[in-house]
Amino acid sequence: MLNDELAEIVGNLRRLGGDDADVEAKRAEDRLPKSVRDTVSAFANTRGGVLILGLDEASGFSANGVRDPAKMTADLSAVCADEMEPPLRPLIRTHRFEGADLVVAEVPALDSRSRPCFAKRLGMAQGSYVRVGDGDRRLSGYEVHLMVANRGQPRDDEEPISEASLADLDSELVSTFVGRLQQQRPYAFADLSREDVLRRVKVLVDDRVTVAGLLALGRYPQHFFPQLMVSFVHYPTPEGADLRTGDRFLDNRVLEGSIPTMVRDALAVLRANMSRRATVRGAGRIDSWEYPEPALREAVVNALAHRDYSPESRGTQVQIEMYPDRLVIRNPGGLYGPVTEDTLGEEGVSSARNATLLKLLEDVPLPGTARTVCENRGSGIRTMLMALRDASLSPPRFVDKISFFRVEFPNHALISDEVVAWIRGLGEYGLTDSQCLGLAMSKAGDVLDNHSYRSATGVDSRRATAELGDLVSRGLLRQTGSRRWARYELVASVGAGLRTSGRRDRRREVLDALGTAELTRAELAALLDMPDKTVSRWLRVLRGEELVELIGESPHSPNARYRRTGKVMLGE
Repeated sequence: MLNDELAEIVGNLRRLGGDDADVEAKRAEDRLPKSVRDTVSAFANTRGGVLILGLDEASGFSANGVRDPAKMTADLSAVCADEMEPPLRPLIRTHRFEGADLVVAEVPALDSRSRPCFAKRLGMAQGSYVRVGDGDRRLSGYEVHLMVANRGQPRDDEEPISEASLADLDSELVSTFVGRLQQQRPYAFADLSREDVLRRVKVLVDDRVTVAGLLALGRYPQHFFPQLMVSFVHYPTPEGADLRTGDRFLDNRVLEGSIPTMVRDALAVLRANMSRRATVRGAGRIDSWEYPEPALREAVVNALAHRDYSPESRGTQVQIEMYPDRLVIRNPGGLYGPVTEDTLGEEGVSSARNATLLKLLEDVPLPGTARTVCENRGSGIRTMLMALRDASLSPPRFVDKISFFRVEFPNHALISDEVVAWIRGLGEYGLTDSQCLGLAMSKAGDVLDNHSYRSATGVDSRRATAELGDLVSRGLLRQTGSRRWARYELVASVGAGLRTSGRRDRRREVLDALGTAELTRAELAALLDMPDKTVSRWLRVLRGEELVELIGESPHSPNARYRRTGKVMLGE
């Protein structure tokens, strides 16, 4: 970590008034705080983070420093290497900051195959932590179980059920399923009997039905597992029950059967409880459901197919909750394997906790349709995002909490008539469709980063960075932080409609600030109280008009200096 990065991190902590999910500051003049073990475990079990020793949160993150940074560094290294399992090797450096010595450790996230990281003296059950918000929370027994199970490929869906037999499967569904396999993959199944086909694909183990076989092809799986079902509740207010009228819910359903049946019935219940809305589309408008069905189907299928089916979670159902302002779908068991909240929907990044179940559902039809339950190609999240994007709706919010996974669909159209008029009123020409969508998200109150912009718009990371930077240079968004901490929010005057129509010409201001001096971009930004990207934009314009010239360095260097050429601006 560089000194300017540390200064930026501390500045963010002071602005926020507390630690955040990625940074923990601790006062440590004389000795290593005991809570350091909890924090390094939490960072390693989440997504990594930065530990700063020598900052006092209680006094507004003042730099009290550490008296003996060499000893503090050695003690912290020993704790990470000798007292944690598996051993950790964070990058630890001493920084001189505001006249004090700070010890800064960058703790990497562990691969899922090595989690959980825990303090040896406490053991795995008591010494494993995870980062939640700005604090460290001890993992529950169930969360520890999931982390250990995720070190390899879980096999809970292949477990045979001693009481279940072929008679517990839907014979018509089985015939359709077997016929499809024999037709599409004759090299593997054409010469086998029906029972042998089912054994090969692990619907049967000997003569016993597996969990995956029962869920994919069963008549009534809830006979064996009563809670492996879907609950649906439609609440009258954003908070849930209506305390004024006493109405607890508008609709309340229990959806049972095999996964194909539950998917069909869940979509039917959602349609029955949804309204229709008018959506702006080009020069016209179309009527559509509040939530596009392809997005709902993928979310319901994912919740049922990727949930945890270990014995510890078989008492927990998939939950669908509809509120006036949002729809929430929740399932037990967080994300599995290399997939994270940040990589959801990215091409080539997928994994299956229940590999056998997913493989079966690839060839099991949805009741009453010719399509199968899922494609099993890792495309579900991308399909969901595209469906919402096409409907001009906000992207979903994904929450991964180890013990559960939640997807939340906000119930509001981003590109409404009002938003279209607002964007036109900005007078900004050359905005891309993705930039318009980003502005609409910002107007709705979202704080953007590179990942959320990519998820909502479908552009790649490089283009997201360029387009967000362009919105900053236009004076529409304000950037706080940089690199992984970069966040973008709407400039207050723009959101309030106080910005005058048309882009303000800043050439005269830049030229006047230069005068007869030779200044860097940073010096100009400070003089003009402009974002660096805005200054950079107008310097490019002025260089193109030969009114300003670059002295020596590359324009990408922060040390590059600029001066006027002596040429007179047109109109002077």
